[in-house]
Amino acid sequence: MKRVGAILGLKPEAYEEYSRYHRKIWPEIEAAIREAGITNYSIYHFRGTMFAYFEYAGPEGEYKERMQRLDSAPRMQEWYGIMRQFQVPVEGRQPGEWWAAMEEVFHQD
Repeated sequence: MKRVGAILGLKPEAYEEYSRYHRKIWPEIEAAIREAGITNYSIYHFRGTMFAYFEYAGPEGEYKERMQRLDSAPRMQEWYGIMRQFQVPVEGRQPGEWWAAMEEVFHQD
């Protein structure tokens, strides 16, 4: 199992609408996330910073391919188009990243 953490900024005025969208995500998005092998997906918010956490339970060698397929799905592209108007990428992220990937420094089951 691969655990993934990432951060992203959120415009202060967008919190309510962003939260409203996430209270009940579109069924196609939920299905695509599951199909990609993602489980235990959560997004937290604190003072304009969002922290996302998920676990990837699919085959180890397919992670990149599955994430690319998820990101390029038409309905996911539509979702991203809406969400990006609320989001602010953080400084220091890697080229090509929207959410900045974080390094896991501790884990306990």
